[in-house]
Amino acid sequence: MASIRTLVVALVLLASQTRHLVLGINCFCDICEDKTCVSDGYCYTTTRLDKATGKIEHDFRCLDPALNHPSQSPIFCQSNVQLNDSFAIKCCNSGDNCNKDQRPLLHTRKQKEGPPEAQIGYDSTWLIIIGIIVLLVLIVLMLLIYCGMTQNRKWKNRRPGAFFKSNDSMDPQDQQPILGGINSLRDMIDMTTSGSGSGLPLLVQRSIARQIQLVEIIGKGRFGEVWRGRWRGENVAVKIFSSREERSWFREAEIYQTVMLRHDNILGFIAADNKDNGTWTQLWLVTDFHENGSLFDYLSTRTVDVPGMIRMSLSIATGLAHLHMEIVGTQGKPAIAHRDLKSKNILVKLNGTCAIGDLGLAVRYDVAEDKVDLASNSRVGTKRYMAPEVLDESICENHFDSFKRADVYALGLIFWEIARRCNVGGIYDEYQLPFYDMVPSDPTIEEMRKTVCDGRHRPSTPNRWQSIDALNTMSKVMKECWYHNAAARLTALRIKKTLANLGASEDIKPPQ
Repeated sequence: MASIRTLVVALVLLASQTRHLVLGINCFCDICEDKTCVSDGYCYTTTRLDKATGKIEHDFRCLDPALNHPSQSPIFCQSNVQLNDSFAIKCCNSGDNCNKDQRPLLHTRKQKEGPPEAQIGYDSTWLIIIGIIVLLVLIVLMLLIYCGMTQNRKWKNRRPGAFFKSNDSMDPQDQQPILGGINSLRDMIDMTTSGSGSGLPLLVQRSIARQIQLVEIIGKGRFGEVWRGRWRGENVAVKIFSSREERSWFREAEIYQTVMLRHDNILGFIAADNKDNGTWTQLWLVTDFHENGSLFDYLSTRTVDVPGMIRMSLSIATGLAHLHMEIVGTQGKPAIAHRDLKSKNILVKLNGTCAIGDLGLAVRYDVAEDKVDLASNSRVGTKRYMAPEVLDESICENHFDSFKRADVYALGLIFWEIARRCNVGGIYDEYQLPFYDMVPSDPTIEEMRKTVCDGRHRPSTPNRWQSIDALNTMSKVMKECWYHNAAARLTALRIKKTLANLGASEDIKPPQ
């Protein structure tokens, strides 16, 4: 009788969870006006440790629908609590305001939250939890079997023998099939994203990430390292975050998987995964690999001609315009601001166009709630590229257009970097960073504020640019990007149209 009673309780709880997934649940929200948001999936609570002050803080929100996959156990709800002493996350969907009283614990012996009695309650409900887990596992297995049968019918007439592999020379007998007939990452992205542009399915992401062979390190940053990796003979870029940077990894993966974000001029996202070897955790972000490297690296060693300058500048403006644009619809895209736009965060493709990367500081605009989705991240942008209103802290963080205007200011500085390297008749300038002649190589906020805000200085433009139509136009555009009055700056869409007209007048063919 006790077993029957336990099973009945488990079924009632499962039915309750199913009702919440269909009808939606109310979640406790600490940033909402009425302290409530509505989710069609999960509520969540995060625990953050501010290492500067030693203070522990909590965030209470609704989980973004775009991240609610797989629906039974979203990847972003799987924080590695055992190895992280600065960030933890816990999701729930058991009922309205289920996240209000939960407090994820950090991995630390000295810091414990709540009285010991709060932990004892779990012992009395373990039978119910086991029953729910068993039912959920059965449902997941049935769905996997159904999907497998459907996929097998879909691809049965295509060429068999496509495998994921961790080494290009491994024996095909040792390889494991995962989606027959798919021969490249591009095929996989085209065939599995269903046009949403929100990233590959979770299981495919994990399969790819765990079959990548790291080849060589190609860069380092404050977050960790960037490696060149190989998957099925293709190069990929692997950005490896340390476990201390879990919030940055979480945020960047979250932004990259925004619906309809995929674009030729935004760095192609492939997969996100966390790897735990029992000693430490590595957080991977896998993207397209571009052998030309960043725009900073490219301009440091090479020059561009006039068509190349326009092609690069137009592609960057096009990518930024797509980020800033809101796409309305059931599969729409929110407006996104980058907040750390610079030449080191832009990649150069083989065809001479560019792709914007490093979205770890990006913010989204929530139209429904009329608020800016600011991440709980202590990182700031690059001081050299900060707009005046950011440097003097006068920016209105509740007004999303403020962030877009700050992006445009940085875009003008990037155009200046490109234009200096434009080779016309064998004449060009050496590569330099903006304000190279006004501030030290690693300027402080105060040094930049005095230069940009108090002195209102901007990078100088050579007189010879005035006699060359393309450079003269570029000079005018960049000056309209870095106006001190943010409201007077051009929009990314206006810049894109101006450069497109310039390209047409120069008879520049689009890249192949």
